Amino acid sequence: MPLHVWSPARFAVPLPDGHRFPIAKYALLRDRVLAEGLVDVDTLHDPERVPVDAVLRVHSPEYLHRLVHGTLDKAAIRRLGFPWSDGLVERSFRAAGGTFEATAAALTHGIAMNLAGGTHHAFPDHGEGFCVFNDVAIAASELLATRRVERVAIIDLDVHQGNGTHAVFAGEDRVYTFSMHGRRNYPFHKVPGDLDVELEDGTGDEVYLELLADALPRVLHASRAQVAFYLAGADAHEYDRLGRLAMTHEGLARRDHMVLRACREVGIPVVITIAGGYGHDIATTVEAHVRTVRAALEYARSS
Repeated sequence: MPLHVWSPARFAVPLPDGHRFPIAKYALLRDRVLAEGLVDVDTLHDPERVPVDAVLRVHSPEYLHRLVHGTLDKAAIRRLGFPWSDGLVERSFRAAGGTFEATAAALTHGIAMNLAGGTHHAFPDHGEGFCVFNDVAIAASELLATRRVERVAIIDLDVHQGNGTHAVFAGEDRVYTFSMHGRRNYPFHKVPGDLDVELEDGTGDEVYLELLADALPRVLHASRAQVAFYLAGADAHEYDRLGRLAMTHEGLARRDHMVLRACREVGIPVVITIAGGYGHDIATTVEAHVRTVRAALEYARSS
């Protein structure tokens, strides 16, 4: 079975010179997966805009209005980490649309992927940490509201805790939120989820994978989920500027296979987003994301 993926790379965001967000990685990733034949033009999709009513299941009307009309105040812009532009608004709708559409595909095919997304620092009333809309929360909320599923698991392996996602689903027993992240890393005020595994600076492959192997069965048993959202952050890599961990490419690939295998064992579909990645060399980050695509393709072909 082919792997269907979505990429908003065509929707550019103008950023000032020296901005630390690696916006170029999305186009580089899109080009790599095409060049390597991991996907083709029939299975690589430009996302549509996420529907506004779906956004409003998670985000407040006031926040949405200020974002769309460019009236966010200076404090909100600083917290977000991006300068406002029409391009930022369009790309945010498209990136969330990628996860929204990949979710529908995963329910049909067993797995699908957004070559973006995982913007887990977005709260209902504001964005922060380079996250405008919380794409996973939007897609999960839509599934629950339309009764396509009754229970959801969020497996967040970005190196930064998914504080926005945890806040969105606080008290929502149909969504199980699991985050494995740096204890001393951003965000410095953590929002408790259903299961948080905190990692010390310098954590490498073996310790990381042992902790994950212990946590995953607990997550899938406790959640009783019918679908899993997997945030496959590349920022746990040893050469990431913001990660502070010591994972190798091989360790990250083992992580991806471990998550996908665990979900297969309980028979649930998986929606993958790439989440963070801020390598000193952008090629290192792109390579980590490409390896996640390879793991997803292997899973799709064997389904």
